[in-house]
Amino acid sequence: MEKQNEIKIFEDKKVRTFWDDEQEKWYLSIIDVIELLTGTDRPRKYWSDLKTKLHKEGSELSEKIGHLKMAAEDGKLRMTDVADTEQFFRLVQSIPSPKAEPFKLWLAQVAAERFDEMQDPELTIDRALEQYLKLGYSENWINQRLKSIEIRKDLTDEWKQRGLKEGLQFATLTDIITKAWADKTTKEYKVLKGLKKENLRDNMTNTELILNMLAEASTKEISEATNPEGFEESKNVAQQGGNVAKVARKELEAITGKKVVTSLNAKRTLEIKNNKEK
Repeated sequence: MEKQNEIKIFEDKKVRTFWDDEQEKWYLSIIDVIELLTGTDRPRKYWSDLKTKLHKEGSELSEKIGHLKMAAEDGKLRMTDVADTEQFFRLVQSIPSPKAEPFKLWLAQVAAERFDEMQDPELTIDRALEQYLKLGYSENWINQRLKSIEIRKDLTDEWKQRGLKEGLQFATLTDIITKAWADKTTKEYKVLKGLKKENLRDNMTNTELILNMLAEASTKEISEATNPEGFEESKNVAQQGGNVAKVARKELEAITGKKVVTSLNAKRTLEIKNNKEK
């Protein structure tokens, strides 16, 4: 199934989620929900005991639980138990918590928002804009970031049309593009900026974002023009697209005498901005 990995926030707590386009369902990490509803520091043990209890009571719910790979604390993808919104409505009945009712209302809102966005994609952009403003990003940066989302979507749509697969193939092509223009793989880039699970693009400067957009837009244009067949030919296209942005980066650095790819991340940028305002 086609999955979109996202983080949702409930009362300042992160909940890992997947959106299944084919079934049009949200899947949420059971461990994350149990931790936020109960406050336990051993959510896995709580879930194990709850599954045993449900089984003894004759409930079939625990047997229908799904399993998906989600980002763990160390950033690696690991299998975890997940449930859809309908299953969670039933599961929450078995978890005594004063947060149960607010959580169910939040869960219903999350599902409703997704269907609204499917009918009107502009709502997705509006919500992203609102969140970035709350985090303190400048409007100029936000405009660049939203544009980068559009360009990335155009590129991944092109890859899908070429029969390429999400996951490893998309990640490999992205690494090739990034390495070509920035001289760093995505992982090396995140290490430079001191990031773990944070989104790399959310921690790029305006100039970095612009060059990354140029690399991805160029890759898409070259792919459309050359019609690569299969993954191997698309890897060559990714290299060519990244090289277009590399030329621009090198020329800019030669004129300004400054490195474009730096350790500066969003958190540090906001700290500098706040200190100047004070």
